[in-house]
Amino acid sequence: MVMPERLPISLSSSPEGPATPSSAGRVVAASAEFTAGPKRRSFTAKYKLQILSETDRAVDTGGISAILRREGLYSSALSDWRGQRDAGTLGALTPRQRGPEKAAANPLQADLSKANREISALRRRLDQAEAIIAIQKKVAALLDEMDQTSGSRKS
Repeated sequence: MVMPERLPISLSSSPEGPATPSSAGRVVAASAEFTAGPKRRSFTAKYKLQILSETDRAVDTGGISAILRREGLYSSALSDWRGQRDAGTLGALTPRQRGPEKAAANPLQADLSKANREISALRRRLDQAEAIIAIQKKVAALLDEMDQTSGSRKS
């Protein structure tokens, strides 16, 4: 089966109104209503508490479902928010950043980094001292050799 390259617009769904012969072969563009990818919604604690108080005041039949439809929410979110409110966890009502939790800061980390800096500074000083000692040994050996050669010439 051969697939057509372009699908014609149906005569009843033309965006300009009645179909014209020139519009029958055009391709319909994607609606601007759709986004490139889904985006997770996050709600503030104030918004959550506002919706909860509004649903608590809704007494007529279908009042809560009308609120949920209007706000685009599911009843599971409402029950989760109620549980969080009843548990007294206002902090749980604020949106959390997704992903792995960051490790707590180690109070000894600052001391460890300070000690590592001191160690590296002391190692540099030790290397310098060892280099100076090696040069002093060479100078002393040269002076002894010069002293021996000058002493043998005098005698």
